[in-house]
Amino acid sequence: DSEGGLYVCMNTFLGFGREHIERHYRKTGQCVYLHLKRHVIEKVPGASGGALPKRRNAKLFLDLEINSDLNSDDFEYEDEAKLIIFPDHYEISLPNIEELPALVTIACDALLSAKSPYRKQEPDSWEEELQASKHAKTLVQLDNGVRIPPSGWKCSKCDLRENLWLNLTDGSVLCGKWFFDGSGGNGHAVEHYKETGYPLAVKLGTITPDGADVYSFDEEEPVLDPHIAKHLAHFGIDMLQMQVTENGIRDNDIKPRVSEWEVIQEAGVKLKPMYGPGYTGMKNLGNSCYLNAVMQAIFSIPEFQRAYVGNLPRIFDYSPLDPTQDFNTQMAKLGHGLLSGQYSKPPMKSELIEQVMKEEHKPQHNGISPRMFKAFISKGHPEFSSNRQQDAQEFFLHLINLVERNPVGSENPSDVFRFLVEERTQCCQSRKVRYTERVDYIMQLPVAMEAATNK
Repeated sequence: DSEGGLYVCMNTFLGFGREHIERHYRKTGQCVYLHLKRHVIEKVPGASGGALPKRRNAKLFLDLEINSDLNSDDFEYEDEAKLIIFPDHYEISLPNIEELPALVTIACDALLSAKSPYRKQEPDSWEEELQASKHAKTLVQLDNGVRIPPSGWKCSKCDLRENLWLNLTDGSVLCGKWFFDGSGGNGHAVEHYKETGYPLAVKLGTITPDGADVYSFDEEEPVLDPHIAKHLAHFGIDMLQMQVTENGIRDNDIKPRVSEWEVIQEAGVKLKPMYGPGYTGMKNLGNSCYLNAVMQAIFSIPEFQRAYVGNLPRIFDYSPLDPTQDFNTQMAKLGHGLLSGQYSKPPMKSELIEQVMKEEHKPQHNGISPRMFKAFISKGHPEFSSNRQQDAQEFFLHLINLVERNPVGSENPSDVFRFLVEERTQCCQSRKVRYTERVDYIMQLPVAMEAATNK
């Protein structure tokens, strides 16, 4: 969808944007490129007010995602392919069986029909599918006569009436954990599990005929309970009669911020969009938030900005013939995407939109997808090459290791994190002392549990 399209080298099958194709030609001498471009075209309004497609042989043959920001009823797409011969930029429109040799035609057809290499890497959703709890089938429920009313719930250990969880073993109604913004609960549900070992709890207010939100304290994650109807019936709850509520109040009457995910996302808060250099987002590729968070922080540091973005022309000029496998090239590419502002442009003003729509719609670039960067930096790593959630600290250390192994210029940007740790060891009998030093990049600050305020 980029304005200049994509140029694919017919020798190496590497793709380049319009601003980089001349550099590749000068470096390699390769002169034949397949130019691919997708046009987004406004449909012509019909006499009845509806939209009629333009009389063009519109077709899609590239394995690309459709821009979800555009209404398919108002726009249509057309893919265009040409062979470009450098240095004269001689163009040959495709298909062109009459003028091209058979081998060239076969190669072009294979490229145009190829599947995207990232399709198999991307899950259908960044959220992991919930698994059935190992406790669901054998869950023991106490016959203690507890019956849960359809509304009016309250934590049995405090006065909270929101974010309440029903323990499926003994029927205790207790509040959830505390969130960093002060909302949530006092953590009595977790304390109850630590005291009793009763593993499963269901969140009151989420029970519907279709299911409910169940959490396993033992497995430390949300789970599915295939026997949830039977487990709830034990405490007098009929799932078929339940609706999504919060303490018996209809959902359209009150929408409390009790979800930690909603707190992190600042749900319900009116935010002002920011655009331009340094305000470019990164798309989640499927549990890749650890990578996005680390790289956004890394490229907010001047030393990394100078090393990779400041040296971008030199890095690109001296990159190997396959830049997809070069660490410094991929770092410079990602840093440029985040800091240039080219992929964080504000929407066009309304008076300009109508003018542009008369020709072709040029979609705004909103964020970047670090697919190639993730594929390279995680190659061969058993954890980061998967689509599972990962620890940001572990990824940071993995990144620093790669920075150390791939020097860029005279400045080592990772030195900004480097410090020496001196360790003192004393023998209990002789009282002799030994000092050792080691290099580290992360300063850990242990906090005693009794001093924590968000237990």
